[in-house]
Order: sequence, then structure tokens, then C-alpha cells
Amino acid sequence: MTATVTKLNLLDLDLADCQALAVELGFKAFHGRNLFKWLHKHGVVDVDAMTDVPKTLRNALRDTADIRLPRIIEDHPSADGTIKWVMGLDDGQRIESVFIPEGKRSTLCVSSQVGCALNCAFCATARQGFNRNLSVAEIIGQVWQAARQLGTAPTNVVMMGMGEPLANFDAVVKAMDIMQDDLAYMMAKHRVTLSTSGIVPNIYRLREVSDVSLAVSLHAPTDALRDTLVPINRKYPLAELMPACKHYVAKDRRRKITWEYVMLDGVNDSLTHAKQLIRLLEGVPSKVNLIPFNPFLDSGFDTSPPERIEAFRQRLVRSGIFAMTRKTRGDEVAAACGQLVGRVEDRTRRLGRILVETHSMVATR
Repeated sequence: MTATVTKLNLLDLDLADCQALAVELGFKAFHGRNLFKWLHKHGVVDVDAMTDVPKTLRNALRDTADIRLPRIIEDHPSADGTIKWVMGLDDGQRIESVFIPEGKRSTLCVSSQVGCALNCAFCATARQGFNRNLSVAEIIGQVWQAARQLGTAPTNVVMMGMGEPLANFDAVVKAMDIMQDDLAYMMAKHRVTLSTSGIVPNIYRLREVSDVSLAVSLHAPTDALRDTLVPINRKYPLAELMPACKHYVAKDRRRKITWEYVMLDGVNDSLTHAKQLIRLLEGVPSKVNLIPFNPFLDSGFDTSPPERIEAFRQRLVRSGIFAMTRKTRGDEVAAACGQLVGRVEDRTRRLGRILVETHSMVATR
């Protein structure tokens, strides 16, 4: 049996990679620069249409590389303008991306993994299990597809879709660099936000190589409660998380950590919890996003009443913390925060399905 050779996916390459590839193939670095610009700024995936790339280089690229994008296979528009795209990957997995318009501002919520392994108690993605990390092409391909669908690139990207971005560190950082490149999507550093549940060592790593905005899925003001809601806290407790976050913004006094705090009825939404949160955030430049819980089947949680959310917010504001309640967008098409599921098959279940299908095929012969 002959092994299938997978060609290099050009969407896995950043600007430096494209320049290096051109040189490796015997051409000038600026030809790679032009290639990169065609791929991202112009959204061209037919090398024959890249008119300022030499024909001999285009021929070489066809022999050694191709351009493979996640495919939009479902399109779910919401009445409020939100759009959820379900995208299919080469191996049959599905991920979800969400576009959220807000006046002149538009935000694309991008996935970084197929599923998620962190098992946060209130998140629908966690119920789907975990399969694998996304490649650079599969991450930036979501931005590419959105720009083509909309006719222009979104103004903002948040790495808040399926998965834990800091568990797919290298691919996520490279994709975010492409988002910010002037020859690609030209996003300012404050317009790209990475959201993490708190993988502390990689927060320090991120600060060394990137200066995107940082959001942290906090959801509880004490270790005892956060251990149950966000299990990664058992490995990286608040005593380690808070210094890492403070370090991340220390070099720029204008920067703040965005704390995401889902409001769960009777769980983390009392004024006592608000006071504990105030103490926790002392000395850390902070913005708190209170997120009304977005229900999904058999979640086991309810949304806090609006008046309790507002009382919680007012208590934070009186202490000098900027706090806002996030407006729920796209919930009728399961596009709201915590509702993304895609189609995820964890490795154990996938192996079991393959064995069952193989046994069935043998039995019917």
C-alpha cells in the first residue's frame, strides 16, 4: 500500500514562512511576501490568479503545496444579526465560529480546538469531549472564511470559541500574528483577545511573544468554588493565576485583564461572592464581564435573575472596578457564550466506532 503524502498547506505559513519557502524554491523573498498578501489580504486561493508571483514559482507551488480551508457547511443567522458558522474539517470533525456585529465594530469568535478537555461545569463544549488541536490553517481559515462571507474582515477577533487556546499555544500564537500582520488582516493588538481558563505557565509564555489582550474565564472568587466550576484551578489555583495575570499587564498601565464571570443562579452570584471578587482583584488592573448563563440541555444550572446580576455589578462598580453585563447574542441559534458544540468525537469513542464498523463490515461479507 502506498502512503498518502499530504502537501504543505500554505495557510499554515506566516509571512516569514512564505518568504523562506520562496527562497527555498529558488526565488526572492519578496515573492513570498506577495504570496502571503494574495492569500490573506486578497483572499485568493488559486495560485494562477496571483499575477505578481512568477509563473515558475506558481508551478513549483502546485507541485509542493496546496491551500486547504475549513468549509462552511452550515450557516445559522440570528435575529440580532449574529451568525454562527459550522465549519467542516478534512477529518470529518466540525467546529463553530460566531460573528457578532455591533455598529461599526464586528467581532469574530474563533475556535482553537476540536472540543475541549478542561471540562468546565457550565460549558456545552466540554460535554462534547476532546479530539485534537486545530492547525494554524484551521484557525486562521475561520477568519479567512468570515472575511469572504462578509466582504471585509471583522474588526475584532476573540479566541473564545471551542477549546482552550493556551493548550494549543504555538498554532494559536502564529494564527494571531497573521491576524495582526499589515499584509493580512491588519488587526491592532487590542483588537485580538485570547481567552484562557488559566494555564498559568503559558500566560507567562504568551507575554514573552505576544501583546494581545488577555481575558480569563474566572467564574468564581475562591478556590473552593472555582475547583468545581473550572477544574484547571486544581492545578493552577488563584494564588498562581493572579500574579501571572498581573505580570501580563504590568508593562502597560493602560492594559487591563478582562475577567469573564458567568452568572449562575444560587452558585456564584451573591453579594458575598461580589465582595470576595473585589478582594481577589485588588491591585490587578481589571474589567469584569458578567455573563448571564446561556442554558443548554441538561446543564444543571440556571441563569441568575437580572436584578441579582445588576446588584452584583453595582457592588463591583462602587468598589472602583469597571464591570458590565454582557448582552446575550445569538442564543436562539446556540451561538451564545458556552453553547458552541460543533461535532466532536473523542479519541476513545472514535476508536470504538471504528472497531464496531469494522466488525460490522466483516460480519456482512
